[in-house]
Amino acid sequence: MLVLFDNGTPRTLARYLVGRHTVTEARARKWDELVNGDLLEAAESAGFEVLVTVDKNLRYQQNLAKRKIALVVLGQGRWSLIQPHIPRVVAAVDVAIPGSYAEIEMPYKRRSA
Repeated sequence: MLVLFDNGTPRTLARYLVGRHTVTEARARKWDELVNGDLLEAAESAGFEVLVTVDKNLRYQQNLAKRKIALVVLGQGRWSLIQPHIPRVVAAVDVAIPGSYAEIEMPYKRRSA
C-alpha cells in the first residue's frame, strides 16, 4: 500500500512498514504546508491509500464518510511513546481499507521517581 506520513508522524516508524508498504512523508512531496482537507485531497489524488497522522481532531474537522484514503491516527507524536505500540500501528496499517479509521491509543505513563 502507499502510505503517507503527515508532519507529526515520526519518520522512524517507516522502517517498520517498509517491505510491506511504500512510505512517503508529506514534506517530501512539499505538502507540509497543506491543511487537513487539502492534504487529504492531495493524498487521494496521488493514489495514497493510508494517511498516518497524529491529528486526533481530523475526524471531527473533516467529513470522512466518502474518503477513499484510510486514516491511522497515533495517540502520541513522540517516538518514545509510539515505540511500545509499533505492532498495533503496523497491524492497523496492514488491515486498512479505503475510508477506514483507526485510532491507536497510547496512554502516557509517568515514570515513578
